[in-house]
Amino acid sequence: MALKEITWRGNRYPIYYDIVNPHAKNDFTVLHGWGSNKEIMKGAFSKTLPGFRHIYIDLPGFGKSPNETVLTTEDYAQIVAHLLDTLHVKHDIVAGHSFGGKVAMLLDPQMLVLLSSAGIPVPKPLSVRMKIKLFKLLKPLGLGNLRSLFASKDVSGMSQVMYETFKNVVDEDFIDIFAARKGQTLLFWGKSDTATPLFTGEKVHKLIPGSKLYPLEGDHFFFTRHAAFIGDTITQEYSRAD
Repeated sequence: MALKEITWRGNRYPIYYDIVNPHAKNDFTVLHGWGSNKEIMKGAFSKTLPGFRHIYIDLPGFGKSPNETVLTTEDYAQIVAHLLDTLHVKHDIVAGHSFGGKVAMLLDPQMLVLLSSAGIPVPKPLSVRMKIKLFKLLKPLGLGNLRSLFASKDVSGMSQVMYETFKNVVDEDFIDIFAARKGQTLLFWGKSDTATPLFTGEKVHKLIPGSKLYPLEGDHFFFTRHAAFIGDTITQEYSRAD
């Protein structure tokens, strides 16, 4: 594991990362989802794509990378772009899971690999909508400090900074951004995913011209079961593009 400090808009971000196959010619950058870390992604993909240099990153606020500023998805993309530039990593292939998919999308790599990516708004269940409404009613009464009783499990135990960051990114609509994508794009999705359901992957597939969609058995973390297939497909499609 290595550490590199990146400066963005006057703030310093110590970023922890791992590199696998350091002498390979082409680059494969992998970004984790919200509440996750590079170890999960490395555990899934480190033995795949042997001809590529792998870069696994703990995004600010996750894993071992600290964060003390409220960020947007665009901020994350810029921070990662600065890190990759500093490490002389090319945007050959960038893969992103869930929230990491949106960051990968903004990096506009030669090949984009989305793993059950976020970016298509999904209607919240009635129970969640009611909790949000109740919290908004209580907040003006000085009871806003009860956030822990209402907050999503995605932000459980997180700092106020990361909670505000979560609010910035959780309901983003990337429809126009997906539609503007021009490069080679592979979509892998869990058939039983409830966080980013398969219908959102089907919508992204329709939005991105020439994209290929591979529905696979499993939930939001389906890729841990199908890493070999995903790696082989990426390798074949990338060589075909060359």
